[in-house]
Amino acid sequence: MSNRLSFPSSVATGRGDDGMTGLLFDDIRVQKDDLRTEAFGTVDEAVAALGLARAELGAKAQRGALSPNFGGLADLILRIQRELFVAGAELATAPESRHKQVEGKTRVSAAMLEGIEAVLRETEAAIELPREFVVPGETVVSAALELARTIVRRAERRAVTLAYHDYAIRDGIMIPYLNRLADLLWILARVAEQAESRSATTARVHGRGRPSATARSKQTAATTQTAPPEGSPS
Repeated sequence: MSNRLSFPSSVATGRGDDGMTGLLFDDIRVQKDDLRTEAFGTVDEAVAALGLARAELGAKAQRGALSPNFGGLADLILRIQRELFVAGAELATAPESRHKQVEGKTRVSAAMLEGIEAVLRETEAAIELPREFVVPGETVVSAALELARTIVRRAERRAVTLAYHDYAIRDGIMIPYLNRLADLLWILARVAEQAESRSATTARVHGRGRPSATARSKQTAATTQTAPPEGSPS
């Protein structure tokens, strides 16, 4: 049963007390554990996790401790957070309301996917990548990016499940976008480590140490790649 609030609030309404929530556009009500709700809720988690990385970069800047090696990483993270709001909006739309979506605003667009791929391609070419599985936790920023990566992977899995029931998700850009974004976040975690002259800790005992001269020189080049390309969606 829904319990209406006894006080005015612009946030809480009590409408969801019955375990239901509204989708976009036509206020179609679905259960809070519905496949669709799970998908866009997981995207919301990823946005919050990325906020941890961006907040740490902001704190470093306030302390005067932000290395120039981070380049435009904070701006790129904010761009990704905003794009994930677009992904969440698409997932929160019932199939019968899909015609009301707008490319790049409430539906993931091909331009968004291309923008992520461009940053991934340029950044991967500019840094030294580990050749083994990596244990997250070398730096606060890199650990937050790894957390966001794993949440994006969960969002991707939820979207794949939803796609069996929503052909628009199956045939659209959503799943490739989330897949590519998770790859990019793994690379950005390595950028964050190398920006603070730290190398990734590998899953096996050997392999931990300071980055080589090659890695450091590649990182210098990489800092110019982490800012959003001009003209990319934001």
